[in-house]
Amino acid sequence: MHYDLLSKRDLKAIDALIDSYGGAKAVREKITAKREYANRKKAAADKGYGEMLEQAEKYVTGFPKVEDFIASEGIKTDKPGVCTTQVSGFQGSHVTLDCLRRIAEKPELLFATEMISVVALTEHYVYSGDLLATLAMAENILGASKFCSTNLIGIPWPEERFARIEKVTGEKFDRRDLGDGLSQLILKNMGTPFGNLGGVEVANNNHLVYLDGIMRAALETGANFFLNPSWSTIVAACYWGREIPEVSFKISMLLSIQNAIQFRMLMNIVKAYLRDDGATALYEINIGNGASPETFIQCSEELKASDLPNISLAAHLRINPDLGMEGFDWTENAYKVLDAGHDITIKYESDGTSRPYDTMETYFLPDAERDEKAELIGDVIYHKCIRCDKDIREIMRRGHAARFAAIAHKDGKAK
Repeated sequence: MHYDLLSKRDLKAIDALIDSYGGAKAVREKITAKREYANRKKAAADKGYGEMLEQAEKYVTGFPKVEDFIASEGIKTDKPGVCTTQVSGFQGSHVTLDCLRRIAEKPELLFATEMISVVALTEHYVYSGDLLATLAMAENILGASKFCSTNLIGIPWPEERFARIEKVTGEKFDRRDLGDGLSQLILKNMGTPFGNLGGVEVANNNHLVYLDGIMRAALETGANFFLNPSWSTIVAACYWGREIPEVSFKISMLLSIQNAIQFRMLMNIVKAYLRDDGATALYEINIGNGASPETFIQCSEELKASDLPNISLAAHLRINPDLGMEGFDWTENAYKVLDAGHDITIKYESDGTSRPYDTMETYFLPDAERDEKAELIGDVIYHKCIRCDKDIREIMRRGHAARFAAIAHKDGKAK
């Protein structure tokens, strides 16, 4: 017997949520307009972030170009196996700007094409201009091909938002009153303010809260790439993304694929909710830290052999000390994957050195405290970028093509 992953009731609720924002066509048009740099820059200036963007524009003028490096060393990047660069931890606009400042002081690293942020989509972050300015720097000024935002369903929201989702979808959400008009989903695991590392526990119909948070951020800022923390939100996002192709998703490290069995489970989800053109809303999958290079290659081979669209497969090369094993280093394994002719996205949660704010705790700092410590966090990201730069140069020396942000190319286009 075969069971559909989403029931008719589930589908009706998700469709109603999309309709409540004007329908798929209106949502798509608004997201596209919000992504234009001129629109972002004006909106950011209106919210007090104009000078920040002007400063960022100045910082990036001297960034080096990959073509110069390839020519200077006589490199031929013609081997099969393409490497995509990704750095995590761009915690809002102040932190991102500080990282750019440090790079500009000694501009010699090639900037990664994918940037990950683990900042809760709080009311302040989404509506104050902070997220908007971060996206403008990442996607418009640096030319990153992807900037991943994170929706943590355990954060406080205005009660009116929960009430709205209940009215629109007909579902109910178990939450507590925090006072001052705020409410919060009740998450049972761990009992932290964010609950189970920010919402891996997606119980009952809480995937609708996840989708609503994404919708609000996308409509306000043009954000179009989101971390996905749980099996239910993956299913819901793949269906939701059929109607909103401008938005895509990344499988979180917290739900990373550790073996081929789990990979096949995920492929069945993808297959169930492909778009009419055969594409999927799922852009990237983290292969787990415990996986061997042979497991990574097996997943890549099974993806190629399937009739599914291409999906980027990523691996952490370094992880921060409180996230996993001390001294974790997957670099040699990445070489094996590439030498076997398979593409890989190399991700840096850390540069491999223990630093004061190279921790999971940093991801959950309140908005004000995060801004106050922007220089300390910016330093952490800067060293991640250095580590990524050193590794990717060696990968190119080995004959593999690499993908960088547009700022790293002479033609100004992300590769």
